[in-house]
Amino acid sequence: MVTYHPGATLTALLASLPAAGTAPYEVVLADNGGTPPVAGAQRRPTGGNVGYGRAANMGCAGFAGAWLLIANQDLMFEPGCLDELCAAARRWPDAAALGPGILTPQGELYPSARALPSLGRGVGHALLGWCWPTNPWTAAYRRERGDPVEGHCGWLSGSCLLVRREAFDAVGGFDPAYFMYFEDTDLCERLAARVGPCVYVPSAVVRHEGGTATRESPRRMLWAHHLSAFRYLRRRYPLLGPLIGLGLLARFGLALLIPGLGAGARPTRGGEALPGR
Repeated sequence: MVTYHPGATLTALLASLPAAGTAPYEVVLADNGGTPPVAGAQRRPTGGNVGYGRAANMGCAGFAGAWLLIANQDLMFEPGCLDELCAAARRWPDAAALGPGILTPQGELYPSARALPSLGRGVGHALLGWCWPTNPWTAAYRRERGDPVEGHCGWLSGSCLLVRREAFDAVGGFDPAYFMYFEDTDLCERLAARVGPCVYVPSAVVRHEGGTATRESPRRMLWAHHLSAFRYLRRRYPLLGPLIGLGLLARFGLALLIPGLGAGARPTRGGEALPGR
């Protein structure tokens, strides 16, 4: 778990763990700052706020078990969630990573299993997602058409990600060049290319408050989001790098003036869309 001044959210997360699964586990807190000692958890200071992916790599280092569960500090696991993820791993023995269905505090279904961002989908989503959440580009990118079903997807949210440890090691973990955002997109793309697919498991459910570690410096996080988007898209479309950079710089400027633009698109489905709800 990557932590940064977690407050009460970490207490709630750890309290939800025992009912989430029956397999033995170790808890490691990759502390980016302000995390107190917690009974039953190993705290690993990272030396400062080094970003999400780099801290997760440090937390995962040296573990010899079969599976790594990488998690944000502000999650709550629903009962049986981790057992269901492990059962899905047995159903999908070639999967490199699996991710649960994620509910917001308002009970909405967060789009945590998405297509890899193409240039066309990315432009449409970036320009229209904040004011027209159901636009076709956002809906296609976030896979918000039809019922949520278990199966392959382009990438899974790094806020809760079960990763085969050997697969994580095979690709070198998260790319530390990403401070925040897109590190999970990049990881899942590399896992699928070199090891095995990413699988969405909506029958396993977590609740995610979201944003607890970023509210202190929203402008910095907004810049980190655009910088990471540029880093990812420039790698996929190297010949268009300058044009992509100019477009994202213009969007960053607009997002400073239009708060809704920086917040992105809201979820368009309620939690009742999940299986068994």
